Amino acid sequence: MRAQPWDRLAAADPGLLRLTAGLRTVTAVALALLVLALLRAGVTHLVAGAMAAMVATFAVREKRRDRQAVTLALGLPVALVSLSLGTLLNAHVVIGDLFFVALIFCAVYGRRFGDRGTALGLIGFQVYFLSLFVRATVPLLPGLYGALVLAFGCSAVARFVLVAQTPAGVLDRLRRAFRARLAQLVAAQTELLDAGPQDVEKALEVVRVRTARLHESALMIQGRLEDGTSDEAVARLLQRRVAEAEIAAERLGLMLLTARSAERADTLTLHLPGAPLPSGVGQPVRDEATEVLRRDLEALRLLVLRPDRGAALSRVRNRLLGYRDEENLPHASAAVQDVFRGLGEAARAVLGLRTALDGPQDESDDSPATTRSREELDAEDAAIGGSEEREADEAAPTGLRRPTTRAAVQVAVGSALAIGGGELLSSQRWYWAVLTCWIVFINTASTGEILVKGYRRLLGTVLGVVAGIGLAGLVGHHTWTAFALVLLFMFAMFYTAPLSYTLMSFFVTAMLGLLYTLLNTYSLAVLVLRVEETALGAACGIIAAAVVLPVGTDRRTNELLVTVLDRLADVTRSAVDQLSGAPPADLLDRARELDQALADLRASAQPLTHPITPLRTRRDTARYVVALLETCAYHARSLAATAVLLPAKPSIAADPRLRGAGGRIVHNVEAIAARVADRQAVAEVETGQSIASLLRPCTPAVPRYGQVTDRVLRHLQRLDQAVVGLARPLGVPVARGAQ
Repeated sequence: MRAQPWDRLAAADPGLLRLTAGLRTVTAVALALLVLALLRAGVTHLVAGAMAAMVATFAVREKRRDRQAVTLALGLPVALVSLSLGTLLNAHVVIGDLFFVALIFCAVYGRRFGDRGTALGLIGFQVYFLSLFVRATVPLLPGLYGALVLAFGCSAVARFVLVAQTPAGVLDRLRRAFRARLAQLVAAQTELLDAGPQDVEKALEVVRVRTARLHESALMIQGRLEDGTSDEAVARLLQRRVAEAEIAAERLGLMLLTARSAERADTLTLHLPGAPLPSGVGQPVRDEATEVLRRDLEALRLLVLRPDRGAALSRVRNRLLGYRDEENLPHASAAVQDVFRGLGEAARAVLGLRTALDGPQDESDDSPATTRSREELDAEDAAIGGSEEREADEAAPTGLRRPTTRAAVQVAVGSALAIGGGELLSSQRWYWAVLTCWIVFINTASTGEILVKGYRRLLGTVLGVVAGIGLAGLVGHHTWTAFALVLLFMFAMFYTAPLSYTLMSFFVTAMLGLLYTLLNTYSLAVLVLRVEETALGAACGIIAAAVVLPVGTDRRTNELLVTVLDRLADVTRSAVDQLSGAPPADLLDRARELDQALADLRASAQPLTHPITPLRTRRDTARYVVALLETCAYHARSLAATAVLLPAKPSIAADPRLRGAGGRIVHNVEAIAARVADRQAVAEVETGQSIASLLRPCTPAVPRYGQVTDRVLRHLQRLDQAVVGLARPLGVPVARGAQ
């Protein structure tokens, strides 16, 4: 059965956040244009109202509606003051330029005060830019004031009435997106099982991409739990169930790859693009057991997507959960039987996820295996408690070391350079260079990130200019046709912004070409000047970032790498301690902090891993390190998820021997972090006996380990290998221990 259109949309746009942002902005702008048209406003006021409505809508990013309302209300006087000053100072070149630089500094510095400070700074800057764009004069001010007030009112109507969005509603859509992406991953795993030798690498790449997308959805849910749930217990329950489903799905993919191979697959293969396949991957097997496996993978996908109602789905659920019992496993090789065990655990995770999302289920058709799974889930739910007190973070940097202060100084210097250079190119449209300089600093933290963003901005602008030339000739002076295209491009701009900065820049430039046409200021020379000003602004931003309080890409990625390693050591230590008998800790919170730190590192490393980088060896090394860290994070999440089950699951017993087995891993992670932070450090990575051998009983009467401990050992062993593997690319010496 093919995925329904709604499922595909939910998977492509988790929470429908991009769709909502585009629709809300377009609705606000369209409403402002409609009202202004009814009031017979001129084209200048129409353009000003449209741009102000757009700014008022996209600038406010807070999640709670009451905070959004306060920020929007505060934004109106900020906008009115900014418009007034822009109009009055535009005629005084030196004073106006100095004030513009000061405004830019304050707007960027305001980010240190959170979402509200960021929004008010953005509104102040963009409305000042608006006054320059429409060439506001004092006689036009009363009409422009009215357009701004109307624009903010239309933005409020669009936000709170026409395209309303609540934290609970967003979280609900994110949960549906998670299920849709989970179903897509299971479908990709089925394709991997059936792929021939020529297609297996392509099928594996699809599994990698969909595994990463499922993880992205889990992180997005984590960021919305606090505002979108009724209380902490509900949030922690959902957090646990999402983590279990994610881990079970990733483990199932690893087991499938192992079943297709002659050796156990390395977890790194699921995270590193282009990683070699395990040996022995040949033609797909066509026997009775694998035919049953194909059927049950499809059954699992349907169980994820469809409501758990009806006798047919109950039978499917009961059959899959039955694979958790050894006697129900089909006759097959050990690797294929592992896949069936993974199916059983994945079905249990889906059952827990569905119960957490949809509430109590119909239990009339439950099998004994399903009843036992429900009892386990209920016991785990009852064991959920408040999190322990966490230690306070280290003191935040102050002065020029604070990121917001440093960025404010950098963008102010870059903007001053852009103003000077922009006025040499054009005394009328110099502000385009300033706008580009401002934009390339948004959400960037290193010189490399600014360089990549500037390149993408310039490429999108060049392509947008080409489109703008063609559209201006087609539209001419058909005002409402041009405004309709402006709305279309505006929606596309917001919908594609998180996906491609180049595409967003393309739609922005094409939209501005239409606005120039409406203002009767369009010409080929104007659009060419736009490219020149954009290139100048990007160059000024890069120069400022490289000269003024510079933060090199290496320095930034090293700082984030140390953070990731610290989080990894924290999660591993806490999970092993709890598995060894220590009191419960907030392990899933710590695991998600590790995931978020890794996401920050992945974003910061983009300049190093970008396809156009000339440093190929460095690019490959960066990709390898990130993939190894993703492997480490997967095993740390798995350890944390197993440890969380310990208080409520009788089949899992604490094993004090695990503390010693995990000690070497934590030491090695901390040693690598110390060497990355300070190349003069003397810490070394230790190797020695395998983790499993460290748990040999002291006397023959002591059992070695059971099924759950065996799984824990596999995660510890893989984590140990991945951590040691990090030492070579990071230049950390390895001390050989006893073998």
